[in-house]
This record gives sequence, C-alpha cells and structure tokens, in this order.
Amino acid sequence: MDRLSMIKLDEWKTSPARKPLIVRGARQVGKSYLIHEFGKTRFNGKIHTIDFEKHPDWRSIFDANLDPLRIISELEILMNTRISADSDLLFFDEIQACPKAIMSLRYFYESIPSMHVISAGSLLEFALRDISFPVGRVTLMNMFPMSFYEFLLSTGNGKAAEIILSDPVKLPETVHRMLLESLRRYMFIGGMPECIKAWHKSQSIVDIFGIQTDLINTYRQDFSRYAPYSDKRSLNHTLTTIAKNVGHQIKYTQLSDDFTGPTNKKAFDLLNTARVVHKIRSASPASLPLGASASEKKFKAIPVDVGLLRSLLDLPANLEYTKNDLLALYNGILAEQFAGQEFLSAGMKNLYYWSREAKSSTAEVDYLIVRNHKICPVEIKSGAAGKLKSLHLLLKNYPDIDQAYVLSTGPYGKLPDQKITFLPLYYAYGLIDQ
Repeated sequence: MDRLSMIKLDEWKTSPARKPLIVRGARQVGKSYLIHEFGKTRFNGKIHTIDFEKHPDWRSIFDANLDPLRIISELEILMNTRISADSDLLFFDEIQACPKAIMSLRYFYESIPSMHVISAGSLLEFALRDISFPVGRVTLMNMFPMSFYEFLLSTGNGKAAEIILSDPVKLPETVHRMLLESLRRYMFIGGMPECIKAWHKSQSIVDIFGIQTDLINTYRQDFSRYAPYSDKRSLNHTLTTIAKNVGHQIKYTQLSDDFTGPTNKKAFDLLNTARVVHKIRSASPASLPLGASASEKKFKAIPVDVGLLRSLLDLPANLEYTKNDLLALYNGILAEQFAGQEFLSAGMKNLYYWSREAKSSTAEVDYLIVRNHKICPVEIKSGAAGKLKSLHLLLKNYPDIDQAYVLSTGPYGKLPDQKITFLPLYYAYGLIDQ
C-alpha cells in the first residue's frame, strides 16, 4: 500500500543529521508494515527486526548496560546474522515493551551515528513515563490511518488522488460526483490498512464491518494494559461516549454516569495518550500559536478513524450507506470526523476549534487551522453563505483573519468580499501546509 509516510522515511534515511527514529501511532495503523517495506525496498532486504512482544526474552539484552556495540554483538548471535552499521536497517518493534531499549537509542546516536535505527510502538507514552527519554537524540514521526489520498492510490485511483492534492478548481460534474462517491465509500471503510486491503480484495462492505469490530475489540483488550492508570470499565464507557458526541463539546462528568469526573478525565487522557482518540481544544483565532490560547477544559474529540467511528456507534449501515449526501450521514458526524482525521494525517500536531458562549447565544466553528502561517477557520456545512452565522460572527470579531473555508459537498467557489472559499470535502487534506 502506498503511504505518504514513506517519503518521510526516505528523507530521514538521507539526512546528514540522521538520528534514531521513533514511529508513533495507534495500533494497526500500519507502522510495522511500512517499516518492513522500507527495509525491503531501500535496504535491499537487509532489515533486522527485534519484536519485543514476540521475543520477550530478548529484553534481557538491555539489562547489563546500554552499550550499542555489545547489544549488536548479542543480537547477531541470537539472530544468527551479521548486522552492518553502514548498510543495514535495525528495527525495534513494539519497543514500548522494553523501556531500556528506548533509553539505548541515545547511545546508538552517540556511538554508532552511521547505524540506521528505527523503533515503533503503540503505547509508547506509557513506557516513557518511567524512563529517561533521550531528548535531542532521537527523531519522532507520527503515523495515522490511511488518508483519503492514500485510499485512492491503494484502490487504483491514482488520477483521482492527484486531483485532491492539486490546487482546488471547479471540476466537471461527473468528476466531482465520482470523488464524492469514493469519499462516501471511504467514510464507511475508513483508513485502517487491514480494512482497505480487505476491500481491495473482496469489495464487500460486510467483510469490512467485521474487521472493524475486531479492531475495536483489540483496542478494548489493550485497556487491561492501562490497568495501573485507569478503570477498564471507565475506559470503555468513555470511548463509546466520545463516539456518540463527535462534533459536540464534552464535559468529563458526562463521559460516564457510573464514574466521577476525575475518573472520567483520567480515562479520557489515557485514550488520548494512546492515540485512540484525539482531543480538539477550543482556542482563540486572535494570534499564533493556537496552543497558547487553547483551553484544557473546553474541548471536543474524535476517535482515531472514521470507519471505526461508525462501528463504535453500532448503528445499522444499510440505510445510511445508500445516502448520497455525505453531510447527512449520521447527522454529519462522519464529515466532521473525516476533516479532523485528514488534518492530522496531513501534519497538524493538534486540532483546535472556536467556541463562544454568551448569555443569549452560542457560536462555534468546527476547526481552526494554520495555512501559510495564518489562522484560517474551517466550517463543515451544506448551507449557503448566508446561513453560516458562526463563521460570519468569527470573521466580524477577528477582522485580521483574511481567509475562511467551508467544506461541503458543493463545487469549488469563492466569495472574496466575505473572505470565504467553498471547497468540496475531499480537498481537506490539501488545506494543511505540507
């Protein structure tokens, strides 16, 4: 499967300032597969994988000391192969299971800078709580589910993929409708590589739904690993409630009636740390950086993947799947989830939105993004410009903002006098500076 993250790996490989690389992301987003493909194609198959979950006994190699020369020597014996620092790739998979291996990365950087070392893990942040992280000695790379662009590439629609990363234009109606239909299909399949692979093979949406259920069960089984930090039942309730409230502001006390606000907060923070959900904080569009004004108490959230969201909601798909209006699917929550997921995949480190609460009324704009070093509000709507009350209010209150975007199922268009550009929803990825 074609992943844009391969470009980042190529840049890392050729960088004169290369450091050991840590690839972070939720379970099953394709980290290990991508790195193995990288090893096969860029290192002529000379990749040495140490899976700390598959071989837990190998963790003891890191107990004596963190000398990389000794570590490599012992790995060569265990794996019955020679490891070349100049031409091979050393891959520590599921590295969160061996915290001392994470600590060793700084010594690989200092003692064997020519060595290509990549590590990956799904619950890294939990392991990092108890060790000294090698700050400044490693490079971090985030991975997410496959974007709509990658979905199109992997399903043989390369020309369509080129369009959604090109400068937006008003497309012929037939092309526009084809892209919307592909996007509707993606919203049900989602971006988890296993689901896309199964769709490519069987073209059966029922098969996909079964895989999505299995993936969610895998996430829930992982909750036992959080046991020292949070109640498993609270984590389950919190995940379900987040799915039901995509697009709505969340309060910790509302996440579960069976637990207190502090317990729910702990569960939410753990899911966010594990990248199973992503927090969207309310922020002011007055100035950069957005994080400086972001609220920790006023927030929304989205799950990791749009396909898993449908499964988490446990709603019948037969009627929804036949709908042509993407913004009508499950009352529009798939569209808002999709946009946030695309923004993260394209490189946004955090998600933000705008919210104003007054005595007589409230106003909210779905997302705030940074484009060309400027803050741009983004609204997901199907209505005409005159109905975008919250967006117009934001533009009125913050006159320095010179560009806003409305993502919809309609064609490309501009209202320069109102500082609004209308884009089809499938252009969301390209809004983020690459």
